[in-house]
Amino acid sequence: MPTIIRTNRELKERYDDLKTGDCFMGLLRFKNLRHRVLIDLLERGLRFFPSALSQTLGRSKVAQAIALRQWMVPHTLIIARRVDLMHAINAYNQRGISTVVTKEDHLQCGFGIHRWESIESLYNHASSNNALYPFVLQPFLEAYTDVRVIMAGEYCEAYARENRNNFRMNLTAGGTSRPYTLSNDQLALCHSVIKRGKFPYAHIDLLITEDGHNYLSEIALNGGMKGSRIKREELDALKKDILEKMAGA
Repeated sequence: MPTIIRTNRELKERYDDLKTGDCFMGLLRFKNLRHRVLIDLLERGLRFFPSALSQTLGRSKVAQAIALRQWMVPHTLIIARRVDLMHAINAYNQRGISTVVTKEDHLQCGFGIHRWESIESLYNHASSNNALYPFVLQPFLEAYTDVRVIMAGEYCEAYARENRNNFRMNLTAGGTSRPYTLSNDQLALCHSVIKRGKFPYAHIDLLITEDGHNYLSEIALNGGMKGSRIKREELDALKKDILEKMAGA
C-alpha cells in the first residue's frame, strides 16, 4: 500500500524510507534545497500532488516563460545573462518595441514588475546589477484588461482588476475589482495552460487587449483573493478535496 505523506515535517522524518509509488501531498518547502530534494524524490518514483511541474512553475516566472510562453505576450523572452539582453535589444529594436516590462523571478504581488521606457535603460541598469538575472522580458502593453481567474475542479470565477494610478493592477498595489465573464476562448486558454503545467487548480492572470487578444500573464497554485466571491476557507477545502481524490486514485 503506497504511503501518503501530508506534511513537510513527516516527509523529512521518513525521507530515507520512501519508495516508488509513495505520495507527497502539499507544497514542498525545503528552504534553499527544494529543487535538489524534488529531483531526488522524482528519481525515486514518488508522486506529487500538486504535481512537481505545477509547483515549479507556480514559484518561478522564468520557469513559466519556458513552459508556457506560447500563451504569453508575443516576443516574451527569458534573460539569463547579459548576452541574452544584448540580443534582445537587437530583436526588440528591429520590431520597433521601445517600452518594456521585466519580471523578477520569484517576487509576488507586483513587487517584481518593472517598466522601462527603453530597453537601453534596462541594459544600463542590468549591467551593474548581476543579481537581476534571470528575469522575464516582455513588450509593455499600453491598454489591456487584467483578469484574475480562480479555477478549482468545477469551480471557476473571474474578476477584472483596475488601477488608474499604477500600471500594476494587483489589488495589493491599490487596485479595484469588478466581476468579469470569461469568453469561451479565454476559458479554453485557461484549460490549456492548466493542462500543460499539470495544475490541479490555479490562480491565473490574463491580459485581454482592446483588439481582443488573450494572453497569459502568470499562473500560481495559490494567490490573492481580495476580489473573489469565494472565501479562502472554502477554496482551500475545495483544493484539499481535489488533492485527496488524486492521491487516492
